[in-house]
Formats: sequence, structure tokens, C-alpha cells
Amino acid sequence: MTTPSYTLIGAASTRAGRALWMLEELGVPYEHVSVKPHAEDVTRHYPRGKVPVLLVDGAPITDSTAIVQFLADSHGRLTAPAGTLARARQDMMTQCALDEFDAVLWTAARHSFILPPEHRVAGIKESLRWEFAANQASFVRRMGDGPYVMGDEFTVTDVVVAHCLLWANAAKFEISEPVLADYFQRMMARPAFQRAMAKR
Repeated sequence: MTTPSYTLIGAASTRAGRALWMLEELGVPYEHVSVKPHAEDVTRHYPRGKVPVLLVDGAPITDSTAIVQFLADSHGRLTAPAGTLARARQDMMTQCALDEFDAVLWTAARHSFILPPEHRVAGIKESLRWEFAANQASFVRRMGDGPYVMGDEFTVTDVVVAHCLLWANAAKFEISEPVLADYFQRMMARPAFQRAMAKR
């Protein structure tokens, strides 16, 4: 099977870091165009200007989670097969992380520097920090017993969850659950993670 031509558009400091990490885990060749959201390299493929955008033989795929799942499915690695209960559980935990971690952090970012000042809500971060802590406790109860979210094997879900924790750390949202703090340290030690983040 011939590997498609991959071009990833988006700075590693954004959610593009997830796709970079997945590409590094898979060990496939790719080109990286490190630009911020709304750059011309982005808007020509996605008028909303959001990153990342992955070009697959020139065809664009947007949304970081869609990209990492596509890559895992395409290469038959780091994911449970579609249509299985294992995949349903994997998707469940991935969506849980997006709903309970990513959405909280994104709301905090929007009210810190993304929305126009007149539309930002003062003091919202304290409410979001409380929610983030509560969501961590709930998430930990749903994790498996192994070193990864789904148990003994690293999957797409780990890319999403660990990247959310990286974002939380940068945004000064405390990783209050010891299980998640230990998990985050293990994920940061992965060579592919370090290679991806070196592009920041």
C-alpha cells in the first residue's frame, strides 16, 4: 500500500499538535506548514480559518479529532476497529474528553483573548476551573486499569486526552487528579510526543 502525501497545516502550539503527534507515532512522512489560525495557507482550504488542516493527496480534512482518527484508521494502528464494542468505548472516551476537557478549556480561552473584549465574561475562569476539576474526577472513574485511557494499548483517545492536559497545564488549570497527573507524565515521555512538541 502506498502512503498518501500528507501536509499538515497549523502551528504545533494549537490543536494541530494532536495531528503532529499522531503522524509521529505512526512514523509516516509528512510536510508541516507551521502557521497560525486564519493564515492564508489555512483559509484557502477552510474558510473559517481554524487549524489544523490535513491535506491528503491535496484533499483537505479539518478538525483535529477527525484527523487523528482518520490517520489511525488509514494505517490500521492506534485504534480499535470500526463497528466493534471496543471502538464504541474508545469513541465514548474520546467524546467525553472533548466535552469535559476541551470544551471547558476552549471556553476559557475564548473569554481570555479570543472573543472581543465586550463579549468576554469576567470571572468565568473560576467557574470553569471548578468544572474542570469535577470533570477530571468523573473521567478517572471511567478509565481502564492499564497505563492508557483504554487500558493496555495507546490509542487515538490518548492523543486527545493528553493534549487537553497539556493545554490545561499551559492555561494554569490544575491537573488535580493524581491518576491523570501520573498519566500525563507518562504521555509526555513518549518519544513521538516529544518530537511533535519540539516543533512548537
